Order: sequence, then structure tokens, then C-alpha cells
Amino acid sequence: MDVIGIIPARYGSTRLPAKALADILGKPMIQHIYERAKQASILDDVIVATDDTRIKAAVEKFSGKVVLTSKEHSSGTERLTEVVFDLDVKIVVNIQGDEPLIEPSMINDVAYALLENENLVMSTLKHPITNQEDYMNPNIVKVVTNKDNFALYFSRSPIPNILRKNSAIPNYLYKHLGIYAYTKDFLLTFKGLKISKLEEAESLEQLRALEHGYPIKVIETKHNSVGVDTEEDLQRVIEILKSKTNF
Repeated sequence: MDVIGIIPARYGSTRLPAKALADILGKPMIQHIYERAKQASILDDVIVATDDTRIKAAVEKFSGKVVLTSKEHSSGTERLTEVVFDLDVKIVVNIQGDEPLIEPSMINDVAYALLENENLVMSTLKHPITNQEDYMNPNIVKVVTNKDNFALYFSRSPIPNILRKNSAIPNYLYKHLGIYAYTKDFLLTFKGLKISKLEEAESLEQLRALEHGYPIKVIETKHNSVGVDTEEDLQRVIEILKSKTNF
């Protein structure tokens, strides 16, 4: 296989327990994500990686592929590594298990970046920030890139710092969207890297790659997404999907 998509989905969640199974218009959230991912033309396969038999049963009920992984993993990336370790695959796409609005083209974009350039090992997405609320929100991760669209830094703080707070939002502020593509070789390497100080400070795993000197290609997308972390997020997603006549 060239490209595989893996959706890590754990049962435990501090703010919204069992959110992978949350009902969204008659389907569990994990089914929405799985079905959206299956529409990505670049993927040869899609697998849910979970630590819980209840999520496994839910995926099997809609005939999805699922692997039961160790409960000892501290991150979705570790869960991915367990699933792909014995698979013959070039590129692995980490599709977040709380993004039921993900567009299939977003998956294609991060994977194509690696397929088209064998020197790249990791890629992700960014989307323009257009309002002050998102810019100041610590739950929305910001990313700053160089002229070639490689990540300089990711932060929960408002970066770059706009000193004139009352001025219009400039066109170079970007939200980071938490979808990643890795080469399989780098994914295995990443798991063995020492957790970095910046990663601990920001609680952002991708900073481990930057601090150890590995470049991350960042592709701009016109699509935004809504991660589900709270009941309010869940209701927002439901309203968005209700408004989509073609969904």
C-alpha cells in the first residue's frame, strides 16, 4: 500500500467522555469520520485504532475496519505506530478521532505532499484566522511558517504577537488543523524521540519533531474544521450537518 489512514479513538476523555460514540444525527461520531475518510481518493485503506471494546463494537457494527490497541499508549501517534508496525505502507495519515466535519480533500493534501517529495517526512494543514476570538483562544493552536511553508513554531498563545491589538486581523495568521501525514519510517523514528521541553510546555506533540530538527511541511487549506471537545462543540457540529443539504 502507498497510503493508509488511521483514526485513533480512545474512550476516555476529560471534557466529553466516550465522545467517539456520541450520537450525531443517528450515527456515532466515529462513523461520520470513518465515512468521510473513505471518500479520500488517495487512501488505500482506513482503520480505526482504539483502546476500548465498545468503540471496536461500534465500528464493526457499521462494517468498518478496526484494531484494538494497547491501553498504555499516551497519544494517538503511539496508537498509530502499533497498528502500522507490521504493515507494508509508505505514508500514514493520522486522522483525528474528533473531527466529524473533515473534508476528504484535506486528507489528500497532506498525503500528496509526502508522495510528491521524497525528502519530506511529515506534513500538516493550516487555515487562515479571520477573527480576534480565534486568535486569542488557547484551545485553537496557531502556527507560524517560513516562506516555503515549513513550520517555525506551533503555540496555543497568539502568534505572531500582534502589538496593535485594535488593528484589523492581518492575513498571515493561521490556525493549525490537527491532521498529519508521516512516512512510516519517520513515524517509527518519532515514537523513539525523547519528549521535548517545548512539547511539554505547550502540550503539542508536533513540537517534538521541530525541536529534534525534523521539518514539517504545512499546506494551506480553504477548509476549516470543528474539533469536538465539549458538549457545545458537539451541538455545533450537529447544527452544521443539519444545514448541509448534501450530507
